[in-house]
Amino acid sequence: MRGLIKHSRNLIRNYSWTETIKNILPKPRKKIYNLGACFELQDIQKTSYNPSELSESQFLEYSNLSDKQHLREAIRNILIPRVVGTGNHSIVRQYIVQSLRDLDWKVELNSFHDTAPIVGALHFHNIIATLNPKAESYLVLACHYDSKYMPDVEFLGATDSAVPCAMLLNLAHVLEKHLGSLKTAKRSLMLLFFDGEEAFDEWGPKDSIYGARHLAQRWEKEGKLDSIDMLVLLDLLGAPDPAFYSFFANTESWYMRLLALESRLSQRGLLEQYTSSGVAPRDPTRYFQAQAMRSSYIEDDHIPFLKRNVPILHLIPVPFPTVWHTPDDNESVIDYSTTDNLALIIRLFTLEYLLEKS
Repeated sequence: MRGLIKHSRNLIRNYSWTETIKNILPKPRKKIYNLGACFELQDIQKTSYNPSELSESQFLEYSNLSDKQHLREAIRNILIPRVVGTGNHSIVRQYIVQSLRDLDWKVELNSFHDTAPIVGALHFHNIIATLNPKAESYLVLACHYDSKYMPDVEFLGATDSAVPCAMLLNLAHVLEKHLGSLKTAKRSLMLLFFDGEEAFDEWGPKDSIYGARHLAQRWEKEGKLDSIDMLVLLDLLGAPDPAFYSFFANTESWYMRLLALESRLSQRGLLEQYTSSGVAPRDPTRYFQAQAMRSSYIEDDHIPFLKRNVPILHLIPVPFPTVWHTPDDNESVIDYSTTDNLALIIRLFTLEYLLEKS
């Protein structure tokens, strides 16, 4: 899977939360170093779209929306070995597709063939779900649904990435009635489940992120990338004590909204077992750190979109869970309190981003 590019701790910049986010945003970098190569980024204009935060009544109403049993059932339906090309891979794909169609989402498959080391020719399927296929722009929430090829090992990939997939399905389920207006809205919501994120032999430019590479290239040719307001990529979620950082300057303000929502929930005692966290030296009472990590870049499904100037918000913990790419990445590692908390924060972020305020 993804590799963590070197970082220096003295280049991690600390920020404190204030009312004037614009004054603390760092200037955009011009270059990203990844996969042993350097590519230039064009100047990315920040969107003028800037919704106000949820009112107190909306915040309390939406914070009470949940279906924890559904989230657990979704995780267990996805939590099987699901290597591309296997029967289990088809079962999980069909489960995701049917779950969203049952909620009246428009679901299509972006299917294509590619050749992978060791296993040969494979048929990949990205899952694209939209509330309004004719919308002018989208907030895109994304994850990958395949699991890593590990011969002679039963690798379930709970954090990598059954939990993120289940979170998106749960979001669609819990917010079904509240997202109804987005079926006709100009700015709507897309859920994107990438296929073939994992490498089959050794992570590299041609053996990794098969689905993301294919889809970004196709949408660039079709002129669809401009319709993506922001791509929010979820990965390696579900283990206890995650620490998140802001990686990209042009989405710093949106990262800070996640931080603010977490603080708001914490202040009202609406997060489960929140203060029992023990991560050090980071702030032990929060997931979203008030820091920007500019010198680390993590190779993941967002890279082909980042290279094409799509704004990215990457929600992946640093460091990775200790069970990363081991057989221990199974249901036993899932901290359901943390998982429920993160699912709640992401739901509130989605509602704040997309819904008109009353």
